Amino acid sequence: MFTTSSKTIIVSVINDLATDQRVLRTCSVLKEHGFEVILFGRELKDSPSVSHLPYNTRRVKMLFTKGPLFYFFYNLRLYFFLMGNKADALFANDLDTLWANYRAARIKNIPLIYDSHELFCEVPELQKTPMKKRIWERLEERIIPKLKHCITVNQSIADHFKLKYGTTFSVIRNIPEEPKDFTLKTKQESGIPLNKKILILQGAGINIDRGAEELVQAMQYVNDAHLFIIGGGDVFGDLKKLTIQLNLGSKISIKDKMPKSELLQYTFNADLGISIDKDTNLNYHFSLPNKIFDYIQAGLPVLASNLPEIKNIITRYNIGCLTEGHDPKQIAEKLNYMISSDQYSIWKENTKKAAAENNWETEKKQFSSILETLFKD
Repeated sequence: MFTTSSKTIIVSVINDLATDQRVLRTCSVLKEHGFEVILFGRELKDSPSVSHLPYNTRRVKMLFTKGPLFYFFYNLRLYFFLMGNKADALFANDLDTLWANYRAARIKNIPLIYDSHELFCEVPELQKTPMKKRIWERLEERIIPKLKHCITVNQSIADHFKLKYGTTFSVIRNIPEEPKDFTLKTKQESGIPLNKKILILQGAGINIDRGAEELVQAMQYVNDAHLFIIGGGDVFGDLKKLTIQLNLGSKISIKDKMPKSELLQYTFNADLGISIDKDTNLNYHFSLPNKIFDYIQAGLPVLASNLPEIKNIITRYNIGCLTEGHDPKQIAEKLNYMISSDQYSIWKENTKKAAAENNWETEKKQFSSILETLFKD
């Protein structure tokens, strides 16, 4: 395995460092390769401690927490941090940290790795604000064609960037590491209903157009099942209100973000995993949510949207069903069918092969090959 010594790499992200599993895996791999890692992010009012992380961290508090002023001042803070600290390489996560990293890397004449977690300019929030979208697009257009070391989360997004900018992106998918030192509790110990089929929708970004509102409505028509929605996002508050309005408190439990070790208790005790993003923008169209691999790892058949990257996994391994639309009754029909189908045991058995062929150890080898070329230019 390629290793380096006494080289420092600064990894930057715009979140609070606590729950971004992709970034945490990135830092772990860098550390394994001998880098001294410094992870830079921001601190929110409710940010949990990151003192347990096995590398240096730096979090900054921001006066502005959203909007153009937030992004401007955050990148300014990040730029001065990058310029004021020794580094042999920089690692930028997503477009909202790229400007500061690109400028600092050019001035210091050091390598920069760019990791695009999604099609940033195609997220639904920007489709409603053309001016903001154009600003981000211009930033992307000016920098990405000049980058040498780029990675992203699936082949569809890599192909998109290649076609648009002529820049090659390597693919490192969002596949979780196998749980270590994990002891599964019983349903009773975790407060999970014993006499119901357990459905789960999890994720830190349960936002607009993720199908969560329709899923809640669908539970009016689902028999003998209990739905757990766990994580956070723009519509999380609306989901809680909708559950109360529809008097579904006995069929739906909505829980805020929790440590990975606690989340696993719900995932591994579930019967069916759900991922039903809407095909309303390119970012969702080409998405391959990491929850898909969380479900596979836990041995869960999956109900998912008919989107290209997701469809490829579901149909290749025959581990579940696709839903064509988001009518609540249609979703409920699919759920009722899956939890009572004779095919259920086949889907569940097939997740073993899917898990064996889609694992973090394989993705990590691709990451290692990128690191090997980092200082050869």
